[in-house]
Amino acid sequence: MTPLHPSTSFAGPQGPVVLLIMDGIGIGKHPEGDMVRQANTPILDWMAANCLTTRLTAHGKAVGMPSDKDMGNSEVGHNAIGCGRVFEQGAALVNKAIADGSLFDGPVWQDLIANARRDGQSLHLIGLLSDGNVHSHIDHLEALLTEAQRSGVKTARVHALLDGRDVPSTSALTYIDRLETVLSDLNRKDGVDFAIASGGGRMKITMDRYEADWDMVAKGWQTHVGGSGRGFASSREAIEAYRTEHAGVIDQDLPPFVILRDGRPVGPIRDGDSVIFFNFRGDRAIEISKAFEQESFAHFKRTPLPQVQYAGMMQYDGDALIPSRYLVSPPGIDNTMGEYLANAGVPQLAISETQKFGHVTYFFNGNRTGKFSEELEDYIEVPSDRVPFEERPWMKAAEITDKVVEAIRSGRYRFIRLNFANGDMVGHTGILPAVEIAVETVDLCLGRVLHAIREANGILIVSADHGNSDDMFERHKKTGDVIIDDASGQPKTKTAHSLNPVPVHIYDPAKSAPMRLSKRSDLGISSLAATTLTLLGFEPPEDYTPSIVDIG
Repeated sequence: MTPLHPSTSFAGPQGPVVLLIMDGIGIGKHPEGDMVRQANTPILDWMAANCLTTRLTAHGKAVGMPSDKDMGNSEVGHNAIGCGRVFEQGAALVNKAIADGSLFDGPVWQDLIANARRDGQSLHLIGLLSDGNVHSHIDHLEALLTEAQRSGVKTARVHALLDGRDVPSTSALTYIDRLETVLSDLNRKDGVDFAIASGGGRMKITMDRYEADWDMVAKGWQTHVGGSGRGFASSREAIEAYRTEHAGVIDQDLPPFVILRDGRPVGPIRDGDSVIFFNFRGDRAIEISKAFEQESFAHFKRTPLPQVQYAGMMQYDGDALIPSRYLVSPPGIDNTMGEYLANAGVPQLAISETQKFGHVTYFFNGNRTGKFSEELEDYIEVPSDRVPFEERPWMKAAEITDKVVEAIRSGRYRFIRLNFANGDMVGHTGILPAVEIAVETVDLCLGRVLHAIREANGILIVSADHGNSDDMFERHKKTGDVIIDDASGQPKTKTAHSLNPVPVHIYDPAKSAPMRLSKRSDLGISSLAATTLTLLGFEPPEDYTPSIVDIG
């Protein structure tokens, strides 16, 4: 890569440049359900009034999603922020591979299908059942099932993880009914038996990330592989029963279930079967992939342990090669800001709690595990609480802040990046009082970072990767009116990300940089990389999205 060139107009501040990502805190369009607006945020209010301030796009094509109707998420957001450019992301790449047939022409798909066509073998498809387009899309699942049937597979089983997080919180039956219709149509062909075999809420089984709770993966293994758990005649029956037994439960928290036929599990995974994990996003797919592929595995007892052919929709970790086989190649991201800075000799710190640690490291670095320089980079992970986030909405923001303030005062680092997870992780719970506390926690901690930056004569950039807590009510798409829940008479809570822009505030207490806002109004969060490099005293690479500030 071409080295960074020092700026001729600004050498950087005396203290560090700090990039603070307020995960899930956007700029809402409506007062109702906007917990950012309703929260007491004196620091953010002060920054909006007194700092260089604008807004950035954090969804759709601005972060590599297929269309501007697609919400952003933390993975693509941190890719864009850390890489300074927009790459086509998993959803778009899978869409293209299905449309042009390259997915089905590939050797991995061909091997899996040939294996599943053998007598007594099955094709298993595990993944998130929704059209949220954050981790997966039901269109992709339907395409895989349709092509499998066309290619001669007789037995296929779907292990459906229920969403309620990137889509309406109690929408699972919409997707179950749609899938059952597709399966029924496919089963009209003689000898074909395609069915749902198991399922459960995405926050209860299988889809753990960053090794926060391996018990989730163990439960998923027992459910999908072992066919062990509470049995029902259908997925609809399971969901309706759990909703009756657990008043107010949302889809992501539904317990696991197994589908029975003639009193026996319809689809445990057996020796010789083919298994595809059809999520395209990696963070919540890595652990179950390890469980299927790694010979040496100590996180839980894999009983049973069938010998299967396994593949992911994509390769979820390109450095660790997890999984070893995959259907679609992930985006090739290079020349990230972290690598440029390491090559320029800039000491860096990346810090967050477990829930977002991978975002300020792996995703920020272009889906790369590990550091670019052991000497120049420090990564700090603050262990997240293992309780529901609504019970401790402050999460680990204070502990992160303690370490960031210490790092600023140490004088060791020229660039510090951190993520406060509260606005997103608590926003996903849909518990509004907790979301309000989460936002206020971020504001309180932001004040402490602001003070430390002022003492050190540094520069603070405050922004977000996407919205969430700024839009907590479901709305009619045409009118924008709040949807009222028929049963409660109250607004229907939304747990998904928003399509709202995100703020960016730049605090330069020493007025060390003679900066002004760029005249461009079409910028997205990928411009934060060039902005950071500019404020560090470098000329951004020519292929980076332009900085939001001009200096001189």
